[in-house]
Amino acid sequence: MEKYCLGIDIGGTSVKFGLFDMDGALLEKWSIPTNIEQNGIHILPDIAASVNSKLKNRKITPEQVSGAGVGVPGQVAEDGTILFAENLGWVHVPLTRELSRMTGLSVQAENDANLAALGEIWQGSAENCHSMIFVTLGTGIGCGIVMKDKILSGANGAAGEIGHMHIEDNMTEQCNCGKYGCLEQLASATGLRRLGKMELEASEEPSLLRRSEVSAKTIFEAVKKKDALAIRVAEKFGEYLGKALANCTCVLNPEIVVIGGGVSKAGVVVLEYIQKYYRQYAYPPCVDTEFRLAALGSDAGIYGGAKLVIEEN
Repeated sequence: MEKYCLGIDIGGTSVKFGLFDMDGALLEKWSIPTNIEQNGIHILPDIAASVNSKLKNRKITPEQVSGAGVGVPGQVAEDGTILFAENLGWVHVPLTRELSRMTGLSVQAENDANLAALGEIWQGSAENCHSMIFVTLGTGIGCGIVMKDKILSGANGAAGEIGHMHIEDNMTEQCNCGKYGCLEQLASATGLRRLGKMELEASEEPSLLRRSEVSAKTIFEAVKKKDALAIRVAEKFGEYLGKALANCTCVLNPEIVVIGGGVSKAGVVVLEYIQKYYRQYAYPPCVDTEFRLAALGSDAGIYGGAKLVIEEN
């Protein structure tokens, strides 16, 4: 009887799914919107309905599925309870228990960035590395840490939450976590949009950004066309993130830093601005730490989820 596993990556805007065989080959992937209304009470039923429908359509029984590995943008306890996932509105949600009940599958949960890191080390740009930091730049900022081939989760699952590293004293707008001046307020896709709008409001100079919706994508497209205002936004983004990562590497000393998430789709230009400031602030023994773009793109989380299941079987 052929066996399968599932990788599931819950994001702030969509939930991604991957069906894998037990050799790690991706057989099919799909996604559904993330319904965060009413503090995210619809998310798990929506996931279960999608999984059950897909397995039924492919004539795969629950007995053929070795398990599902689920990534969540937040703090995950050892028993699979989501202690805090601010972008989903979740506090103390028993994910593994409830999703297992709804699907009949064995379910494991881990922080989404940790799973993405596991995916990149398994089949991505950090293959053959043993210690790495994986940073996801999306709606928020996630960070997965692997040290000597082991996910570093911390005492209660909060390790790697660099998106909530305090980086700016003069922030008056509150972060989703309740604090002010967090890194993800300024260097995520959302943060880039905020920086872009602030720069446009502060200046009347011509810019390509005045012709379209301001986003991480349009900012870096304008940077590539030598747009002066967009370049200033990219410089600010690079300084915030470069400084934060310099602080991280002097504590963790990884072999490699991998940058993923939606912002990374702009390509090597993203690395150029981060590395410029990283090198300025890095502790000398860490200054030459290698930076790479994620190879698996937005699929890293589903690969990590599958790997989590395969390691347990």
